[in-house]
Amino acid sequence: MLIGNRNFNLENNCYVMGILNVTPDSFSDGGKFNNIDSALKRTEDMISAGADIIDIGGESTRPDYIRISDEEEISRIVPVIEAIKQRFDIPVSLDTYKYTVADAGIKAGADMINDIWGLKYDSGEMSRLIADNNIPCCLMHNRTDSNYTDFFSDMISDMSETVDIALNAGINRDNIILDAGIGFAKSYENNLESIDRLDEFKNRLGFPVLLGTSRKSVIGLSLDLPVNERLEGTIATTVAGVMKGVSIVRVHDVRENARAIKMTLAIMKGYK
Repeated sequence: MLIGNRNFNLENNCYVMGILNVTPDSFSDGGKFNNIDSALKRTEDMISAGADIIDIGGESTRPDYIRISDEEEISRIVPVIEAIKQRFDIPVSLDTYKYTVADAGIKAGADMINDIWGLKYDSGEMSRLIADNNIPCCLMHNRTDSNYTDFFSDMISDMSETVDIALNAGINRDNIILDAGIGFAKSYENNLESIDRLDEFKNRLGFPVLLGTSRKSVIGLSLDLPVNERLEGTIATTVAGVMKGVSIVRVHDVRENARAIKMTLAIMKGYK
């Protein structure tokens, strides 16, 4: 898959997407990187630590987050995208579900859209925008409630609907990555099952998979630890994900997870 000016071998490798939240209220790093200088320093640090993609978010999606206006989100992300693209040679993903924000971000230089609502937030504007710009997208599983008849089957059905929206809008099949949506509209047990069955998720839907578990509540609940002590738990989920065949891992702690990915791939493939 071509993301920006780089080719990614999503079938045989696993890459690191570093998280850059330019928000005052994200659940684990809110307010740390919401000015240009700190955002650029954070980006430089993540690149040197092994990040392959930088994922920029201008609105927190933590539980009970406060939605901001499109204009405010655009004002947060556009200067950062422009500054990163001017200074660094790295693909930039934009984490937004709003097509007006996505449009502004693409014009600023974003190479990929990361949509936590899997193209279901609007009436097709986001899917058409992605198709018209012929750029990659990561489409996440989400829903407004967590009432499932059969959790895993329902999740596959939900994601099949997302894929249909994408393809019917003209999004190139080769530009689609899927995300099981750990922490979104799921119970603790649902989250654990989603991680454990990522290989089935990938095989049944037929697309590369991104895993996003970094510092999330499923880790905190499993280990009874606060947000700032969830590194080891995150690494455990990263290793599990790589062994299940995920292609991208979205994390805050780039260096440690990049090393874990490299070691896991060595065990899986290094002797063949």
